[in-house]
Amino acid sequence: MFAAIQDLEVALRTRIIQSFSFPYGAFWFMDDTLFKDKVIYLSCLECIRKEVYRSNEDFIKEHFMRYDEPSLPPVWKTMEVVSFGVLSKLYCNFRDVQLKKYVASSFGLPQYTYLESWMKCATVLRNYCAHHARLWNRRFPWKPQLPERLPLKWVRTLPLRPYKLYAQLCYLSYLEQNITPCSRLNEKLSALLEGASPAFLKAMGFPERWKEEELFR
Repeated sequence: MFAAIQDLEVALRTRIIQSFSFPYGAFWFMDDTLFKDKVIYLSCLECIRKEVYRSNEDFIKEHFMRYDEPSLPPVWKTMEVVSFGVLSKLYCNFRDVQLKKYVASSFGLPQYTYLESWMKCATVLRNYCAHHARLWNRRFPWKPQLPERLPLKWVRTLPLRPYKLYAQLCYLSYLEQNITPCSRLNEKLSALLEGASPAFLKAMGFPERWKEEELFR
């Protein structure tokens, strides 16, 4: 799961940086007029400054040796060292809905709100994985939006419990179709759960015939 989240993180950084920079330039993340909620924006900007100034990356050190202004490097350098959580907040708080739709559509999502929801969930899931926290039988605080239909392979959503692990796996597997078509996530997942008892799977929110879903076949 952590490997799938890393795929998602790299893809999101790349597509957000590229898509937002073409119309708004290399320092769009420093323009408060581009964001809806100024309080959230200022909190994000403070986190960005802290993460950049304490970074030991060579490209950050080299940048500050060469340039004094602006106070932060361009977005393709800065966003490399900020957390996934900050990246998620910047996207969700961005004012230009058309650009957000464009980024979401590049992941096979017809609504940008789906990507917002999934980014928030992935941020929490990533933190659990990074700290080796328990995923089995956990109730997740953020519930992903689970539309009935999506353009790529998807699942039947009616029997799902969105606060369980299976729902998290559904959006990760869906996004992997677009990011890494040759991903072995489903193969590894199937091998990991081979022989697991129905009670074990039910505790994680798996439906009885989950392997028959188009997404996991």
